[in-house]
Amino acid sequence: MSAQPAEADPFDLGFEAEDDFSPPPATPWGDDPDRQILAAAQTPPPPPPPSIEPERAEADDDAADPFADFPPARPDLAGDVAEPVATYDPDLTTPDYEPSAYDAAAHDPDPVDDGSLALEMEAPEEVIEADAPPFEPLEPVEALNPVADLIADVELAMTGAGSDLGVPRISIHAFCALPATGDLIEAAAGDRRMSRASTTVRMGGLAAALEYYQNQPTPSLIMVESIEPAPRLLAMLDTLAEVCDPGTKVIVLGQTNDIALYRELLRRGVSEYLVAPLRPLPLIRAVTGLYADPATPFAGRQIAFVGARGGVGSSTLAHNFAYAIAERLHAGAVLADFDLAFGTAGLDFNQDPLQGVADALSQPDRLDPILLDRMLVKCSERLSLFAAPATLDQDYDISPEAFEEVAQKVRGAAPFVVLDLPHAWSAWKRKMLIASDDLVVVATPDLASLRNAKNIVDLIRQTRPNDLPPRLVLNQVGVPGRPEIPVKDFGEALGIEPSLVLPFEARLFGEAANNGQMVMETAPKSKAAEGIEHLARLISRREAPPTAKPSLFASLFKRG
Repeated sequence: MSAQPAEADPFDLGFEAEDDFSPPPATPWGDDPDRQILAAAQTPPPPPPPSIEPERAEADDDAADPFADFPPARPDLAGDVAEPVATYDPDLTTPDYEPSAYDAAAHDPDPVDDGSLALEMEAPEEVIEADAPPFEPLEPVEALNPVADLIADVELAMTGAGSDLGVPRISIHAFCALPATGDLIEAAAGDRRMSRASTTVRMGGLAAALEYYQNQPTPSLIMVESIEPAPRLLAMLDTLAEVCDPGTKVIVLGQTNDIALYRELLRRGVSEYLVAPLRPLPLIRAVTGLYADPATPFAGRQIAFVGARGGVGSSTLAHNFAYAIAERLHAGAVLADFDLAFGTAGLDFNQDPLQGVADALSQPDRLDPILLDRMLVKCSERLSLFAAPATLDQDYDISPEAFEEVAQKVRGAAPFVVLDLPHAWSAWKRKMLIASDDLVVVATPDLASLRNAKNIVDLIRQTRPNDLPPRLVLNQVGVPGRPEIPVKDFGEALGIEPSLVLPFEARLFGEAANNGQMVMETAPKSKAAEGIEHLARLISRREAPPTAKPSLFASLFKRG
């Protein structure tokens, strides 16, 4: 057997560095191809001799081209004459590109030149068509402002679009330059927070305001919209200031988001400057902020419970909801029972007060914080009860204004005020539903509740377009032997997803009512108790404080 040639050992150290790292042999393009190409590009080619013939020049070019025998890279460019490829060159003008002064300055390495490399250009002639219409300034288009929309959506979610007391009884005149702004102010004027104010909307902008107030007194608040430049806007505002009565406030609606302009407007006495695009709630809050009194007492959040029909458990849920706010979430709450003749709040909390809602409604003007504190019954450290007399000794013919005034004063007693509204429909109940910050509709899965709940929801959506929709609670679900509307179909018919679905637990709720206790006291681990606490967290936007775990030493000392 013949010996096989030995393969090269990759680990053999007997190599010559000069052999392995010697430079590559010279190529026809030079020692360094990159440098040769760069030098060729920078060196201008010599002019051809004048005596050379065209046929010979073509033959020499073919002989000198090393890629002449290669096929073309693109078949569509094959032929005697190849189509030129469009490339960008700042020093050349192509049919699709016209150099500008910016291009000449950008590609000039030395801005201070002697004139030899200056690019001479002729300004393009302006083509004017004979039948071209005259130029008209475009109407300002409402710009997109996602940041403003995001802030408004966050304020709507965090505040529920209604934790303020609204605008006082003032007169407002608005002069709009754009129709969209007029529609927005009219929508804001129809909001429940602006119900006490008298709002008038006119078109014409700031110029129309100047003309109108030459012979007319100015109202409490003037809103003017202007699309004029800043100098003209300031000049027109100075003219408006000359005809304004003392005490008149001015809000300017503009298109320019400029902090310098904003500061100048405030320096000249303008109360507020708002930039488009606007939304009803920020506009209402701006008006409310102008008339906010620091001495005004604190106003709590008003949450109203209403039943779609009698016997659905609206009062029971309202009482347990108030208890959950106070005892589980550790927030101050007042439960006001407005069912004067048949209220059950006193029974559910095992209280029998001498004075209550009926006494306050009979003389609402006398209800001050001291008298209100005497009428409230302390059910716990954080929960107070404003109970109804629940007697038929007299007829309760009370005006809606009295209910509104009493409810307004009760809001100053605690951060949360829960209203237990009766099933009967009246003018004051309508006012309470519209004026409440949050509304909870309690229904059972039957046809009568569905019809009445839809009427209530439609009314609230129509009268409160800028507020969150009401909450829906389906109670007594799963009664044995009773045909029921499915929960999904019930919510789809109203256009509202139920916030809480409570099963039918007659024994649990009956035992709690007979003992004068809440469900959380009778069965704190039950599904009903957990569901009511979930609803309290959802509406109040608060979480229960963490409970401190007892230490080992405390348990040992307790045993000892």
